[in-house]
Amino acid sequence: MVDYETVHIAIAPPAHPDEKLVSSVATVINKSPTYTRLLLAGEVPKIIAHADSPSGAEPIVRNLRGLGLVALACPDSELRQLPPIFEAKTLELSEKEALFQDSAGAQKRMAVSDVFLILTGRVESSMEVETTRSQGRFSWSRTLMLGGIPAWRKVKETTTEKSSQTEDFARLYSRKSAEPGVELWQHQLNYSFLGAERAASSTMNFSTVLRRLREAFPEAIFDDRLSKPLILADSSSWQDVELNCRLIYLFHAMQIG
Repeated sequence: MVDYETVHIAIAPPAHPDEKLVSSVATVINKSPTYTRLLLAGEVPKIIAHADSPSGAEPIVRNLRGLGLVALACPDSELRQLPPIFEAKTLELSEKEALFQDSAGAQKRMAVSDVFLILTGRVESSMEVETTRSQGRFSWSRTLMLGGIPAWRKVKETTTEKSSQTEDFARLYSRKSAEPGVELWQHQLNYSFLGAERAASSTMNFSTVLRRLREAFPEAIFDDRLSKPLILADSSSWQDVELNCRLIYLFHAMQIG
């Protein structure tokens, strides 16, 4: 690892940060108390400081931990990775493992003992939709040509409207890597494997899939913080969601050693 690489310092926000803690953290990260209070708010892990090398990050992390916070340092190259992920189209759950299959027919197995974390989230996407409509308009020129008889002509008008859609996703992580082993998307799954439990709505079907996954991997940590509306509002891009996912995994992994 190069010594000049940016290293990010992240914390798990405390439940109820008091003024003394806010002031102490502000001193450690060299920020104003007002700004620091915002950094300490929320539910998901958050980057609150940066250093230009691992050695520069060590005292910051040590001082934050000395204040009772859960903190870690992570190089930028590791935190910003966007790895290819196995996106499941369908799945089969058994007593000892889950078999996932993507749209191309490729398969991936995950044993019950391998799944460390089930992370769920929600993203919002928007797109512009063009709509063309025909409507009648009064035509003075045609009316005059017809000797005063009112005449109309058809005019096509194109309008552009923004449409937004929310979609839930789930990621399964093993104990060995911060890269998710499998990813499932609400609108991409073929729910025929649900059989009699299959419902008319993808929202209900995806909820059933999550329930089945939790039952199939009872020892896995289940984290749904990224599914909450407030968290969704704070994530302005997919890159923000990726960053949140990686930080959540890293903090869970750190807490179990």
